[in-house]
Amino acid sequence: MGSTDTAQEELTILITGFGPFKKEYPINPSWEIARGLPEYLPKATRAGAKLPRVRLLVHPEPIRVTYQVVRETVPQLWNLNGEAGEPDRPKIDLAIHIGMAGPKPVYSIERRGHREGYAMKDVDGEFLKDQERKTREGKKWVWDGVPKELETDFDLDDVLVRWKKNSPPQHDLRISEDAGNFLCDFIYFSSLAHLFKAGELRKVVFLHVPSESSGDFFAVGKELVLQLVRSIVESELTRQGKF
Repeated sequence: MGSTDTAQEELTILITGFGPFKKEYPINPSWEIARGLPEYLPKATRAGAKLPRVRLLVHPEPIRVTYQVVRETVPQLWNLNGEAGEPDRPKIDLAIHIGMAGPKPVYSIERRGHREGYAMKDVDGEFLKDQERKTREGKKWVWDGVPKELETDFDLDDVLVRWKKNSPPQHDLRISEDAGNFLCDFIYFSSLAHLFKAGELRKVVFLHVPSESSGDFFAVGKELVLQLVRSIVESELTRQGKF
């Protein structure tokens, strides 16, 4: 994975969204928001400090809301750095997974993901069944040796302050301590665990957006994601003394 260095020509932020969630949500706002993002973060200069060019690399299709698809897809997302036979793909510096929460107009960045507690069926009607898999596979289980909880390495408290400052004031932006023990939590923990096992800094966060599906809402969501990206990059560069 790359590093947030202003000397870099550009930073690359991986962004994903989910596909439909059962009959109730044939349109998943997380994907509508993600797929509408521009290729690059619009430039802005603050306090005389200029951010490097920031590329938004949106996964080309919505991720199906199933445990199997997420487990198969996440390693491929992070192995874009030439390890998966695609040397022309950019290095992933940071990542944001986006998913749908409830109807309340709240946008939450999640602090941690969970290894266990997935008791709900996915959209294919399948349970995770990881306890059985863990017993059967032992040391070969994909998350063997991984803690039950993993937190992002972003300074979310600082990110939240910046996100609120960079965004329109009427929106409810928060940090959440519980990602929900379903596919949102699962994809988040999958990324956190992949980076943990690779010995990498866990430069990934999950964003929960409301379940609204109107055009105006998507426009608001895209703007808030752009400001979240800006806030994360500012925060990381500030920690390094470069912003």
